[in-house]
Amino acid sequence: MGPVDRYALTFPGTPGTQAPQDVVVVVRTSATGPGGHPVYEDESGIVRAEISDAGEVRMLASGGHQSPHLPVHAHPLP
Repeated sequence: MGPVDRYALTFPGTPGTQAPQDVVVVVRTSATGPGGHPVYEDESGIVRAEISDAGEVRMLASGGHQSPHLPVHAHPLP
């Protein structure tokens, strides 16, 4: 089975609050990341992640001064 075209990335809510988790849908791009796996990004291009066939996620900065948070879960979408 080849790479998935879309994933839902779930990020933790704000620590110390009752804020819900954030879910961001990312789609596969033509780029590959430093690990050789496909790069996925959201509509805005701000959230970028390299996701392996095993579902391992490496967040990628899309601009300067970013320190991307790791998602709790990457769920493949149909």
